[in-house]
Amino acid sequence: MSYVAIRGGAEAIAQSNRLLDAVRALGGDQASIEVEMIERQMPILHGRVLSEGGLYHPTLAALALKQSLGDPLEAAFMLRAYRSTQPRLATTPIHDTSRMRLIRRISAAFKDIPGGQMLGPTPDYLQRLFRFDLIEEDRTMFTSLAREWLGNLPDDAVPATFPKVIDALRAEGLLAPASPQDAEPFDITRAPLVFPVPRSAALATMARGETGGLLALAYSNMRGYGDVHPTVGELRVGYLPILLPHPATGELIEAGEVLITECEIVAMYEDTGNGGKPTLTLGYGACFGHNEVKAIAMAILDRSMQAGITHGPRNPSEDPEFVLLHVDGIESMGFCTHYKMPHYITFQSDLDRLRTTQKKHAQKAEEKFHAR
Repeated sequence: MSYVAIRGGAEAIAQSNRLLDAVRALGGDQASIEVEMIERQMPILHGRVLSEGGLYHPTLAALALKQSLGDPLEAAFMLRAYRSTQPRLATTPIHDTSRMRLIRRISAAFKDIPGGQMLGPTPDYLQRLFRFDLIEEDRTMFTSLAREWLGNLPDDAVPATFPKVIDALRAEGLLAPASPQDAEPFDITRAPLVFPVPRSAALATMARGETGGLLALAYSNMRGYGDVHPTVGELRVGYLPILLPHPATGELIEAGEVLITECEIVAMYEDTGNGGKPTLTLGYGACFGHNEVKAIAMAILDRSMQAGITHGPRNPSEDPEFVLLHVDGIESMGFCTHYKMPHYITFQSDLDRLRTTQKKHAQKAEEKFHAR
């Protein structure tokens, strides 16, 4: 087997790292983008990194985007790697998302919902046309946007909390009672996935899954490789209070809040088959940051996998093993990019085997020719 030796690798790698930094500065006399600018002005991208990195640290998520030159997968990788070095100090109790301080809340199931629809910040109603005025947006124009909005906002414009749409369906008996919680939520950061896994493991895996991966599998279900046909019962974006036990008294206190997106989808009703009345089925999705596509896709896949467990998987989106092992962006990116690493020896082995096979093929062809 041939062997190809390489030399000078360490120096080449060091120079490559320096060049990566230099790329950010090749714009000439432009100022370096500030980490706070990324966090404030790119909230959708920033929220995606928070979610896929599995660590709610807004400053580090923005720094990761800056360091990775805007690559969300690389940024999420950095955030998750940093998380693995930190000690676990406490565990929160189960949180009640009805206590969220909402900035957006809609339902596609009902026009009139308790508390009313709240469109909030969304590009859903924009025309997909370029706003060329943003190219020349100066500092004065930019800062006036927030001042103008806040100056016209009444003190009682938004209630503190909103009731849940799903609760109204449950009260009417149209939705099955809430499924019991796992006795001990599965910790995907400390235990490997061994199938079958509890629902808490599936939800935790999808909560930090890659947005595009979740969307692709959910879309396959929407197109017919499944039978969910969801309606968004309620989609919420807002700040969830985080409660932790006081170190001295043990009493729960609010330690802060995190921005999350939550979605509950209602699917077609099904007959329980055990004498109970048929009810609508529910899928749930929640993730860090403002990421509505991910939350909806996650809820669809949650419902789809529950159907697969009940009736047996009939397509990829109903198979928990297929879904959960293929939606983690960090793992899939790592496996994909590892092909860029040196494979000199293994490829030389492949070449040797191919050359040997070609020689044997030529010899057999020559023997057949002389045998005629």
